[in-house]
Order: sequence, then structure tokens, then C-alpha cells
Amino acid sequence: MKLEHVNITVPDPKASAAVLCDLFGWHIRWQGEAKDNGFTVHVGDEESYLALYAPKKTLEPMGNSYGQVAGLNHVGVVVDDIAATEARVKAAGYAPHSHGDYEPGLRFYFDGPDGIEFEVVAYP
Repeated sequence: MKLEHVNITVPDPKASAAVLCDLFGWHIRWQGEAKDNGFTVHVGDEESYLALYAPKKTLEPMGNSYGQVAGLNHVGVVVDDIAATEARVKAAGYAPHSHGDYEPGLRFYFDGPDGIEFEVVAYP
């Protein structure tokens, strides 16, 4: 069993997908019309993806998800080269924080497109 995808509401799926492709080397798997006359971009690799969805209505910020039932706290992404990924994150204008070196691997976090927090992890 494995996790296939997570669906996240964002204001501009194409723009968010472009950033994530640059940061993580992902590609767009599919894009098109979606629920309630919205638009979705599936971005990821061959195994899993994020479905970035925008409805046809004005979006309201959720606020701090760590205090919300069913809040999305962060998305964990495993990478082969954490230093190269951190360099791309910085070059894209995002600020890495909360670096950790504990079992089972190295990690850092950053608030990426649309304020979504990502945890970047590299395992030995």
C-alpha cells in the first residue's frame, strides 16, 4: 500500500506547479477541468503527486493549520541531494528553517508556494 496523492486548494495551480517542478524536479502529470468548474494540475513523479486545485470562487486563507481539525500541516518530500534542493529553495526566494539531523535522516522545512509548508528529507 502507498499514498498516491494529496489534493490541495491553491489560487493558481499552474504557477504553483511550475515552482514545485523547479524545486523538486517533478513534472506535470495531468491538468484540466475539475470539480465545481475549477481547474487542477497534478504535479509529481511516476509514483505520487500533489493535485493542485483552484475552484471558481474567491479563496479565504486558512490560517495556522496546526490548530485546525483536518489541517494540512506540511508536505514531506524525500530527496537524494538535500544540499542541492536547499540551494534551489533559497534561489527561488524561500527561507529554509528548522534544520534537523536526527534518525532517520537530514531535514529542513520551508514555506513554499501559497504558504504551504514543505519538509525536505534525505535518508542515508
